[in-house]
Amino acid sequence: MVISIISLLMAILLPVLGKVRHQARTMLGMKNQREIVNGVTLFAADNDGQYPESVATVGFGSHWNWSDPRKLTGNRTRAPGLYRAMSEYLRSYIKDASIMFCPNAPRKYTYLQQSWDAGDDWDNPDTSFPFDPVGGTYCFYFNYIGFLGGRRGIFRGPQGPAGGPRESKFLVTDYFGYDCWQSPNAYGSCERFNGASVVAETWLLSAYWSRLKSDSPIDVKLRAGYTDGHVGSFKASEVVPMRVSITSDGSEPYPDGVGPGIFYLPESGLH
Repeated sequence: MVISIISLLMAILLPVLGKVRHQARTMLGMKNQREIVNGVTLFAADNDGQYPESVATVGFGSHWNWSDPRKLTGNRTRAPGLYRAMSEYLRSYIKDASIMFCPNAPRKYTYLQQSWDAGDDWDNPDTSFPFDPVGGTYCFYFNYIGFLGGRRGIFRGPQGPAGGPRESKFLVTDYFGYDCWQSPNAYGSCERFNGASVVAETWLLSAYWSRLKSDSPIDVKLRAGYTDGHVGSFKASEVVPMRVSITSDGSEPYPDGVGPGIFYLPESGLH
């Protein structure tokens, strides 16, 4: 009888405890994004009102294009005087690399703190490549340009706290996308959603949740940190698709089925 009662109580309590843990991680995620917003805002205050350059690029000199906005460390710098690692800009303001990672993601990137501390000198010990990129679970949109198409045209991330009429109002968002090279024809997010399973970590990208496209809608709540300092929530139904551009001016997207795929942006923060 005692065992039966305990089993019944466990069956009742476990789902509740799971929801409590998820809510706690969600609150931590909001705190992380708030600290990221504070970090880039302090950087701007010390650098003539300009946010850090985006490290989500590929190529060098005049021959470069945009890359996955989840990048914490790029493949290489695109020009002299710029950095390939975000931590080279923000390490004085954000020392704990866990802040740059969504706590609801399946697992933390193995070398997250080591790569953050190493900055431009990062070299993954598990590979033979001399310059290893690092992809996280948040998307970083300060000084980023992407392709929206239609009447919206080009996406322009904010260049500084003052903003501009053509710039978005968000700096960082949870990852929510579709058709990434790691999970073709599937949705992906750092937040777990209905029917999702884990896409394993690779040497250049953190693990995330994914599910093939189906008739059932994605049921997930996401967060974004804005230039005015607040962190807000948005639903999967309140987004606009953005494609990564293969031109530096954002005018031409990667073809379907190639590259990092589609990234969904909160519509309320677009220009």
